[in-house]
Amino acid sequence: MFRNVTAIHLHLAGVFQRKKAGTSLARCLHQTFAMAKRLPARRLDGIDHNPWVEFGKMASEYDVVNLGQGFPDFPPPDFAVQAFQNALSSDFMLNQYTKAFGYPPLTKILASFFGKLLEQEIDPLKNVLVTVGAYGALFTAFQALVDEGDEVIIIEPFFDCYEPMTLMAGGRPVFVTLKPSPTQDGELDSASNWQLDPTELASKFTSRTKALILNTPNNPVGKVFSKAELELVASLCQQHDVICISDEVYQWLVYDGHQHVSIASLPGMWERTVTIGSAGKSFSATGWKVGWALGPDSLMKHLRTVHQNTVYHCPTQGQAAVAQSFQHEQLHFGQPSSYFVQLPQAVWRYRDHMVRSLQSVGLRPVVPQGSYFLIADISDFKSKMPDLPGDVDEPYDRRFVKWMIRNKGLAAIPVSVFYSRPHQKHFDHYVRFCFVKDESTLQAMDEKLRKWKDELRP
Repeated sequence: MFRNVTAIHLHLAGVFQRKKAGTSLARCLHQTFAMAKRLPARRLDGIDHNPWVEFGKMASEYDVVNLGQGFPDFPPPDFAVQAFQNALSSDFMLNQYTKAFGYPPLTKILASFFGKLLEQEIDPLKNVLVTVGAYGALFTAFQALVDEGDEVIIIEPFFDCYEPMTLMAGGRPVFVTLKPSPTQDGELDSASNWQLDPTELASKFTSRTKALILNTPNNPVGKVFSKAELELVASLCQQHDVICISDEVYQWLVYDGHQHVSIASLPGMWERTVTIGSAGKSFSATGWKVGWALGPDSLMKHLRTVHQNTVYHCPTQGQAAVAQSFQHEQLHFGQPSSYFVQLPQAVWRYRDHMVRSLQSVGLRPVVPQGSYFLIADISDFKSKMPDLPGDVDEPYDRRFVKWMIRNKGLAAIPVSVFYSRPHQKHFDHYVRFCFVKDESTLQAMDEKLRKWKDELRP
């Protein structure tokens, strides 16, 4: 508690000063020695820093177009808004508790909707869990299935919560990296060029491997894993008796004719996969925080145990609104009137707009196959102005984003935050932009980029 006698003397001096001020000696001693105890749980060691807090705060302090955090700045579809309004006004009992593991109309429509896609008979009581967003589903899955000393394979770059959630569960993250293939001079890179090395991936599986976390479409690269790639992952999971936690929140946002495939639909994978989805991403309503996990009862019963002893129950009205929204989509699925058809068509245009605009100042976008995001290569800037202000050990992309916020009025997220610490230095020449933005936001971006381009002219 105390490192030396001097420290004890200093503490006791404080005690007797407070005693003179009228506080009882017993209370002074209790306050002093109680506060010397370690307060944070050890599971929090090393995970207190959050890039969204840091860069979000900085963006709010400057006049910027914020293309960092991933959320739409346009409204959800009319039918979803109407569904939420109905949930608020139509039945006063929706102000009360519902079933702990999900509002029954929502679990039923999720079972019906995804049962057809996954070609499974999904039981709404045993195979579906409604959570506080996909984030809640991820946390529940890690807490339920990862034990002390278990290894969890994480594909880099990864959504940044995977590593701390593994650590909080007592697990050990094991990283395997997507490798970008070289491109021809003048050719735009594509997310499809970022590949897993089959030999390297296989080498990561050991007797201690408990789970692999898969994210397709991937955040931040926008890679949509092909069926062949998924079959490789599935084969290794089955060979080594490993669980797959599949984060598929961007499943409707795929472009250029690519198809999203759920790994749980592959032979032998339903039994060992937890599939995670998000109403926020599906219906452009991220603030609703309604997510879900689907899987076999042998896995889901453990997620239910965590859920019933943590949040227990998710807000009823949001679940009711999502249930109505899925009922609408089930009627229109695959047709031009389906929002899951309309949304990627609109977002595709936003993506192409941003790709063209970023190129105008020398940023080199990696064209995504799916998701909300694209990353851009800043290697040219790294070679021309390598000494941007920042801490000695701070990755270049973090310093670049701070410079861009202060000097160019554009906010993004450094891609190194999506890598394990040993690999950050190898990928600190990329930054991530969110292109799911309203036309007015993209026009404001264009104005910032025009000024930037003018400043580049000799």
